[in-house]
Amino acid sequence: MQRLISVLLAAVLTTVSGLAADLKGLGSISFPTSATGPAQDRFLRGVTILHSFGWKQAITEFQAAQELDPGFAMAYWGESLCYNHPLIGERDLETPRAVLGRLGETSEARLASAPTDRERGFLAAVEALFFGDGDTPSRRRAYTEAMRDLYDAHPEDDEVAAFYALSLLMSARNDGDPQRSNVLGGAIALQLLDRNPRHPGAAHYAIHAFDDPVHAPLALPAAYVFADIAEKVSHARHMPSHIFIQRGMWDRVSASNQSAYEAAVDLWEPGDNVGDMVHSLDWGQYGDLQRGDYERAAAWIERMAGIRERAGEQERAIGMLPQVRARMVIEREAWDPQPVTEDSHQTELLATGLGAVHTGDLALAGAAAEKLAAAAAEAATDDGDRSYYARTGKALQIMAKEVAGMLAIAGGDTDAGLALLQEGVAIAESMRPPNGAPNPLKPVHELQGEALLAAGRPAEALQAFKTSLLRTPNRPLSLRGLARSHAALGEHEEARAIYTRLVEGWRGRNVSWRKEAEGYLTGPGS
Repeated sequence: MQRLISVLLAAVLTTVSGLAADLKGLGSISFPTSATGPAQDRFLRGVTILHSFGWKQAITEFQAAQELDPGFAMAYWGESLCYNHPLIGERDLETPRAVLGRLGETSEARLASAPTDRERGFLAAVEALFFGDGDTPSRRRAYTEAMRDLYDAHPEDDEVAAFYALSLLMSARNDGDPQRSNVLGGAIALQLLDRNPRHPGAAHYAIHAFDDPVHAPLALPAAYVFADIAEKVSHARHMPSHIFIQRGMWDRVSASNQSAYEAAVDLWEPGDNVGDMVHSLDWGQYGDLQRGDYERAAAWIERMAGIRERAGEQERAIGMLPQVRARMVIEREAWDPQPVTEDSHQTELLATGLGAVHTGDLALAGAAAEKLAAAAAEAATDDGDRSYYARTGKALQIMAKEVAGMLAIAGGDTDAGLALLQEGVAIAESMRPPNGAPNPLKPVHELQGEALLAAGRPAEALQAFKTSLLRTPNRPLSLRGLARSHAALGEHEEARAIYTRLVEGWRGRNVSWRKEAEGYLTGPGS
C-alpha cells in the first residue's frame, strides 16, 4: 500500500525536485521514476554521474537512494551498471548480480518490484546483461535488443535514448558491421543533445560513436559540451580530447588531458590502478609536443617517473616511461640513440633505430631493427604476452618496417627501403583509423613521405603527406613535409600557404618547423 501511495504521489507532483537534475557543472537530465523526494534526488545524481562513467561516485549515490527507499528498483538498476566499463571487456559479473539479488531473489521478483512498464523495461535489460545465457558478447547483444524494444516503446524518453545509444556502442565491437551500430548510436545521442544541450550522456556517447578521422567533425559540438560538464573523473575529462585530437586542436588536447590527469591524481588511492593517470599523461604529452611546448612535454616525463616509482608492477606504468621519453626524441627530432640492451622497450628501439640512421650509426640501427623484428614476430604468436604493443601486434610490425626501411635506404638500397615502408603503410591501412596519439609513435605515412622526398620523388611524397594529414590532422611535421613537397615541385604558392599556417599556428614557439617556415617566407625569391 505504501508503495502504491508513492507511485500516485509521483504522478501528481509538480515540483522539479525528484523529476529532473541540473547539477552544477555536471549537466542536466530528466529521469522521472516511481520514487520521490530525497531517494529520487540521489538517484538522479547517480545517473548524471554514471553518464560520465564516474563509477565510484555513482555507486555512492545509488546506495544512498536504496537506503532512503529500499524498494526503489531503479536504484539497484543504476548500481548494477557501475561495476563494468561498458566499452571494454567485462571484468566483474558477480557484483552486479549480487546488487540485483538484494532487490529480489529471482528475476520475476525483481521485475515485479518495478511499478511501471518503463521501469520494468530498464530492469529486463540488465537482467539480460547480467543473468542472460551465453558469453559476454551474447549477453551484450541481448541487452541491446532489450533496450531497442524499450526505445521503440518510448522514443521521446531522454534516458531510454541515452542508454540505448550506449548499448549500441557497447555491442558494436561484436557486430558484423560495427560502424553501423556506432553511427546509429551516435545519431541517437546527437538527437538527444539537440533536445537537451547539457545532457552529459548525449555528449559523451556522441564522442565515443564518432571517434575516427572521418566522423569526428560530427562530434565536435559534443566535445565542447562535455569539456564543460563532465564529472571530475579522469575518463570523462579525457574524452573530449578524442575529438580534439582528430581535429588537430592541440591546445584543447593539452587542456583536456591536464584536467583528466588532475582528476585521476585527486581520486587515486594507494593500491589503485594508475591507468587513468598514465593514459591522460600519454595524450597530454603528445598534445604538448604538437603545440611545440617542450617544457610541458618534459614535465610529463617527470610526472611519469614519479608514477612509475609507486605503481609497482603495473604494466601500463612500466611501458609508459620509456614511451614518453622516446616520443620526446622522435617528435623533436633530437636524435640521441641509446645502446640496444636486452631490456630495451619497443618504443626505445624505434627512437634508437631512427636516430641511429640519422646519426650514421648503421650498426646500432641494425641491432634495433633486428630486435624490433623479433618482438613483432613474438607478439604475433605469444598469446601470453599482454603488453600494450603485443596486443597491437600490427603496430609492432610497422615499427619494425620503419626502422628496417630507413636502414636499407641509409645503406644505399633506396628501392628496398621504400618497399619496406610501403609494407608498413599497408599494415597501417588494414587497422582501424587512428583515434588518439599515434601508434607507432612515428606515423608511417609521414615517415614514408620524408623518405620519398629525400629520394627525389616529391610528387609521391606529396601524396604520402596528404594521407598522413587525413589520418592525423594538423600534425606540424606532416604539414612541414607537405610544404617541402610543394616547394620541391615548384608549387610555391601552395608551399607559401602551408608555411604561413606553420608560422601563424605556432607563433611564439621555438620550434624547427616555424623557423623553417619563416625562412622560406622571407628568403630569396619569396
